[in-house]
Amino acid sequence: MSTNSYESPFCTRYASKEMQYLFSADKKFSTWRRLWVALARAEHELGLNVTAEQVAELEAHITDIDYEAAAKREKECRHDVMSHVYAYGLCCPNAKGIIHLGATSCYVGDNTDIIIMRDALKLVRTKLITVLRNLAKFAEEWKAQPCLAYTHCQPAQLTTVGKRATLWMNELLLDLEELDFQIGRMKLLGSKGTTGTQASFMELFHGDGAKIREMERKIAVEMGFAPEAIVPVSGQTYSRKVDTQVLNVLSGIAQSAMKFANDMRLLQSFKEMEEPFESGQIGSSAMAYKRNPMRCERITALARYLITDTLNPAFTAGTQWFERTLDDSANKRIAVAEGFLAADAILNIMMNVTSGMVVYPAVIRQRVMNELPFMATENVIMDAAANGGDRQELHEHIRVHSMEAGAQVKQKGLANDLCERIVNDPIFGVTAEALQSRLDPSNYIGRSVQQVEEFLAECIAPVLADSEAAADVELTV
Repeated sequence: MSTNSYESPFCTRYASKEMQYLFSADKKFSTWRRLWVALARAEHELGLNVTAEQVAELEAHITDIDYEAAAKREKECRHDVMSHVYAYGLCCPNAKGIIHLGATSCYVGDNTDIIIMRDALKLVRTKLITVLRNLAKFAEEWKAQPCLAYTHCQPAQLTTVGKRATLWMNELLLDLEELDFQIGRMKLLGSKGTTGTQASFMELFHGDGAKIREMERKIAVEMGFAPEAIVPVSGQTYSRKVDTQVLNVLSGIAQSAMKFANDMRLLQSFKEMEEPFESGQIGSSAMAYKRNPMRCERITALARYLITDTLNPAFTAGTQWFERTLDDSANKRIAVAEGFLAADAILNIMMNVTSGMVVYPAVIRQRVMNELPFMATENVIMDAAANGGDRQELHEHIRVHSMEAGAQVKQKGLANDLCERIVNDPIFGVTAEALQSRLDPSNYIGRSVQQVEEFLAECIAPVLADSEAAADVELTV
């Protein structure tokens, strides 16, 4: 029997096969065996009574795991590690006597957890880079398209469609920095023994601490870590704060994704932008005309779950007793796996959305022009004041005209006639032609275009250049 995927509600539609595999039984227990091989090889090389033939036998049987034999044995002994030591010994009869020599269960359990989290973080990184690359293309394409900006979700000074995309990217860039930091500091537990003192290895190596340290360095290198990437001190387990730190990175990505998705949902309600919508897609079973932002809604839902999930490892870290207790195991097996699966699902959907966002420039311009007369009033006041007008009196006239024009738009559904009101008020001394020249949206976007170009060149391009291995992943979500 082979168990190739992690069974979870996230997996059936959203999480990738790659992430499912990382949290599968095959990945977990084959990594246990790789760790047993690394331990045996190090012990052989450092002079213990472990032969090269025994190491070779173990190495030849890393993936042929007899799950039925392990499950049957676990029912008898109620110990998962010992049941797999037994199953490994069945296919390695000459080496069964040296499997797990000197180690405790956390040697395979905890080191495997670190290895899986490291590999999962790297997969998350690949997808995060893909999202950034998609958004960089989008920002470049739409860097000069003026659109309404919002403060308090009320129209404010203009920005551009591309500039808004850089805000999403900047938050993801912060997440990438945290992600890289966490990947760079991942350390194996090593082989510390039952309470972290390595007493069993002191017995095996006759008190030679230098050999014990060398053994750990050899294991680290074989498992793909730097030789010094071993936690310096521990109880029986690595500190459960590591799980908290890892999940916090994933939570940060979820927060950024939720902000992006919420912005997109609002923009779709304004009909300014849309997430991808297939020709045969149905938005509602009752309202056939609807184009619901279901992908971004799904991002928001999964992000909410992931952000909440960070409480699990936090409480687990805080309730560990002395050198170890076992109330962590059942919780962390769920919380860490589900956290990564949720992050993977979020990024899969986000890759899909960012690769096919639709912009409606005509709608955007119409909405801009409905508000632009209000935004132009500051310049009208400054021009009139420069020509000798009383700034305070001018401001009051503008205020009254603006309130009346706004009420007319909201209450009667009429066009915004603020410009006409200003032209007809002699206090301003402005002609219709002069005022119309003030209503070019590109005059109100500040340095948006330059900011996009600078951000892409200085902040994003170096990241993408260093991550050329990040492949585009096409997904149906």
